[in-house]
Amino acid sequence: MIHIAIVGFGYWGPNLTRNFHNTPGCKVKYILDLSEHQRKRAGNMYPDVTTTSDIQDILSDAEIDAMIIATPVYTHFDLATKALNAGKNVLLEKPMTSTADEARSLIDLAGKVGKVLMVDHTYLYTPAVQQMKTYIDEGLLGQLQYVDSTRINLGLFQTDVNVLWDLAPHDISICRHLLGERPLSVQAVGVSHTENALENIAFLTLFYPDNKIAHFNCSWISPVKIRQMLVGGDEKMVVFNDLETTEKLRIYDKGYTVLPQSDRDRILVDYRTGDIRIPKIPQFEALAELAKDFRDAIVEGKAPVSDYLSGLEVVEILEAADLSIKQKGREILL
Repeated sequence: MIHIAIVGFGYWGPNLTRNFHNTPGCKVKYILDLSEHQRKRAGNMYPDVTTTSDIQDILSDAEIDAMIIATPVYTHFDLATKALNAGKNVLLEKPMTSTADEARSLIDLAGKVGKVLMVDHTYLYTPAVQQMKTYIDEGLLGQLQYVDSTRINLGLFQTDVNVLWDLAPHDISICRHLLGERPLSVQAVGVSHTENALENIAFLTLFYPDNKIAHFNCSWISPVKIRQMLVGGDEKMVVFNDLETTEKLRIYDKGYTVLPQSDRDRILVDYRTGDIRIPKIPQFEALAELAKDFRDAIVEGKAPVSDYLSGLEVVEILEAADLSIKQKGREILL
């Protein structure tokens, strides 16, 4: 039995607690939160779990095998460092850390103490993303050409990170999972409409080898909520609409062929339009799969899907995006 402590019971902590509480082989022993209101809420929901505001209660408990950290990103490095030094396995909410140097330091420390360090990129465990990965690996889409994602809504404005650090980790981690390669460079633009100067709308572009490109539109100031990703290949294209309840994926048998150029002043393109297929996607909760993956990484030594390398790459790209925004959209090499 893996004994677990949940650190942070605000926005995402309750979801993590519920899933680890229901995961076979796991037992949530502590829930830590600095807010008395949240501790009372947690105690009412899980009367068999000890609530605390003191991290030392967890660090000094030899029975605790793992800490799930769902606190603001600026606290991740300090909390994870203490947890690893105390011999605890660690699952960090995204993004992994505030800087890439912090992420590398945690990776080195996890290796030295021989503990699991994992990042909660929940989308990698969703049935739709897993199905897209299968399609790509099987060659259904042909040669991949682009990823185009829109992740916009009205709020929630963050006070410690900009909109890219808040929303883009989902899309960056999905791209890494689907494409299986690292981008060559990053370009980003964004603006802030608040006094804290944190960008509330931003556009991020990743450039990959072989002319592949990924573009993300992230916003906290859209009147509508959209969660949509297009993945295009030279054979087929797939649209992932996360707001759909049952028809999350649509596969379009559409494409084009550039015909031999007869002269330098025109390009001849032959378009192909075929059927649209809506595959049946299994229904299960992604966070439950992530909890099992973390458990198996601890018990069996299995490499998790959302590993620390994924977490590091996301932070490296976000850092480069910040630098690009500050330089009015200059392309930053990775």
